[in-house]
Amino acid sequence: MKLGVFTVLFQQRPLEETLDYVKAAGCEAVEIGTGAYPGNAHCDVDRLLEDEAARNRFKSAVESRGMIVSALSCHGNPLHPNPDIANQHLAAFEKTLRLAPMLGVDRVINFSGCPGGGPDDKTPNWVTCPWPPDFTEVLKWQWEEKVIPFWKEWAAKAKSYGVSKICFEMHPGFVVYNPESLLKLRDAVGDIIGANLDPSHLWWQGMDPVYAIRKLGDAIYHVHAKDTRIDEINTKYNGVLDVKPYADEINRSWIFRTVGYGHDLDTWKAIVSNLRLVGYDYVLSIEHEDSLMSVNEGFTKAVNFLKECIMTEQPGAMWWA
Repeated sequence: MKLGVFTVLFQQRPLEETLDYVKAAGCEAVEIGTGAYPGNAHCDVDRLLEDEAARNRFKSAVESRGMIVSALSCHGNPLHPNPDIANQHLAAFEKTLRLAPMLGVDRVINFSGCPGGGPDDKTPNWVTCPWPPDFTEVLKWQWEEKVIPFWKEWAAKAKSYGVSKICFEMHPGFVVYNPESLLKLRDAVGDIIGANLDPSHLWWQGMDPVYAIRKLGDAIYHVHAKDTRIDEINTKYNGVLDVKPYADEINRSWIFRTVGYGHDLDTWKAIVSNLRLVGYDYVLSIEHEDSLMSVNEGFTKAVNFLKECIMTEQPGAMWWA
């Protein structure tokens, strides 16, 4: 298993400076943003698609430092009912699918998207309960008319470009937000669909990432290392569904934290151990969204913490059995 970082947190730095910094900190992999919500500060997708020399320079910048690109990420909503937004995010996804094999990358990370509640809607409609019955009808329409047909089409296109893994980050607000919805789409579309497992999004929904890992098994294609701190006081009187701004930390039911500041070392060791149990031996990609810490401090603390958890060697033979 390798330690990596989602480099969007260093988007103010040039790529090679970023690579030097994260390499010195102990990372062996980088996850690169290619558009939509993460932006593409370290990856001029249009230029790389057109210019082989530029692609070679990009690959050399990473490989010459003994690192790998773990995934290209273009988290967006290609199912957005506003066609301007949907087309923008879909264009970023399509270009990323074309670019990934050219860079020797087999994984593209995205959100599943969320359509409206019907053909005339202007905004996404994320359904969270079955009643009143309108919600059940909305959910049926979304999955049967939009979600499954769309991802069947784009899974086929991804394969034609040479991408073998589309990694959905399970995130509230999108139709895939937990293991059950991820596996539902995977069953309908095929095993090109898998998870970018981010424990932080599971914790604040009330899930245990270890249970999610065991449920998903070999459907886990990429992993984010990010934590969440549940505020016991706010949650006990207000629940976990919280629409207050992320900057209103003291009043929120939960906030994103650097690993170790939401859950302890034993919890993260259990996550890493269970990833190994289900056969995941790839990258833990640090994502920094801790509003209480600077980028430098949050990243550095995450690296040092995860070095205590990550297993880098193969286990070998059971000499005792």
